[in-house]
Amino acid sequence: MPVLPMIDLLILLGWTSLALGGVLKAVAITTSYRPEILTLGPLELFALSGICLLFALSLAARTWVKANEPEILAKQRRVSTMHSVARESADYGYAEPQRSESLQGTREPATTDGTGP
Repeated sequence: MPVLPMIDLLILLGWTSLALGGVLKAVAITTSYRPEILTLGPLELFALSGICLLFALSLAARTWVKANEPEILAKQRRVSTMHSVARESADYGYAEPQRSESLQGTREPATTDGTGP
C-alpha cells in the first residue's frame, strides 16, 4: 500500500481542521454564538490538526528511513568489515609496530646529585 497518498491526506486533514478551528474561534470571539461542526469546537479541531500533522510527519520520517535503510546498512557493513580486517591483521602480527618510549620523546627523570643514569 503506498504511503504517500496517506501522508497527503493527513496533511490535508490537518490543515483543513486547523483552518476550520480558526474560523470557529473567530466566530466565537466576535459573536455570542458558540459554533460547532459535528460536535467539535475550536479546541478539538486544533487538537485534531496537531494529531494529523504529527502523524503525517512520523509516517514521512519512517518512509524516508525505510527508503535509505539499504544504504545505511551497506555503510555499517563496510565499517564493520574494515574493523574486523584490522583486528585480524593485528592478531596475526601484521599491525604497525609500536613505538618505544625513547622514540616518543620521553626522558627519564634527572637525578639531583648530578650523576647520570
